[in-house]
Amino acid sequence: MKIWPGIKILDRYIIRKFIGTYLFAIAMIIVVVVLFDYVEKLDDFTEMKAPVQAIIFDYYLNFVPFFINQFSGLFTFIACIFFTSKMAYQTEIVAMLSGGMSFRRLMWPYFVSALLIASLSLTLNLWVIPVSQRAQVAFEMKYIKKRVREHATVNRHIYRQIEPGVFAYIRGYSAASSQASYLALEHFRNNEMTASLEAADLKIDPATKRWTASRYITREFDSLGMERFEQRRDLDTLINLDVTELGRINELIQTMKIGELNRFLEQQRQKGSDSIRIIEVERHARFVYPISTFILTLIGVSLSSRKVRGGTGLHIGLGVGLCFSYILLMRFFEEFAKSGTLPTGLSMWIPNILYCFIAIYLYKKAPK
Repeated sequence: MKIWPGIKILDRYIIRKFIGTYLFAIAMIIVVVVLFDYVEKLDDFTEMKAPVQAIIFDYYLNFVPFFINQFSGLFTFIACIFFTSKMAYQTEIVAMLSGGMSFRRLMWPYFVSALLIASLSLTLNLWVIPVSQRAQVAFEMKYIKKRVREHATVNRHIYRQIEPGVFAYIRGYSAASSQASYLALEHFRNNEMTASLEAADLKIDPATKRWTASRYITREFDSLGMERFEQRRDLDTLINLDVTELGRINELIQTMKIGELNRFLEQQRQKGSDSIRIIEVERHARFVYPISTFILTLIGVSLSSRKVRGGTGLHIGLGVGLCFSYILLMRFFEEFAKSGTLPTGLSMWIPNILYCFIAIYLYKKAPK
């Protein structure tokens, strides 16, 4: 047998069944979710006078790719189990194996289908969803009351490391007015503060990163701990801190394409930022979930290719249980990665590694 067999009639049949079931399941759930979401937000759309064109093209058209990707693994799994179990109970798989086809050869069209779905998921993750999220968030900020309030709210107690040994503390920042109520810029050496700058009622220019205030205070500390204190006027300083970093870091990185995310991660590493783990988790997640498509497909085929008492329902029940346990484990190890309990890369890939072993075990137990 060739290592890379061609696409035969039987392969096209399985690929068509797999992809068709996957698309049908995704389409059905999207219709239901969009209807529920529309009913929930109808009052906001009406009160905020959102145009129909903006609702369709700026909100829901950008909502769909995010939803498809969010549940792609689950519906890949369900689609695989559903139509494979049906083939098993119609003795189609028995006929294939009895005709001399190996189980390994039977997996070929499944993996071709998984490759197509994983490629779609990877494309959405790396390039499409970040762009669509920008338009969706902009719409929500303008027409969804909860997000409008969030946009107008002042972000309080922001602490950022802007370069090694230099920390900025912002007591209150308003994105709407580009103003900060208080700034403390602190310099440390060997865990001891050497200098600081404090100012109130600052204006920020997002384009130039210049911070201005009418008055400010500087403090300097010598090696003996003696302090030199000065009050000054007309602060005009350049701080290596983008205003986007003053908001919620999770929302910011979700709107970055993979190239932008890599550059932002490198920038934060140079600053010694405490947000590095969160950014690394986001980057790993964009690859982890598409790769899981192959693992879940192997588990799905191995589980559902055998006739068992309980029928398709038992296959689907076992499969959905395994799939949800995978999602739960993934979320669990994400928190480990963010907290620094485990190295970020290892923590994010552990669920895939564990379920890869489960998939191999089930594959060996599958009917040959």
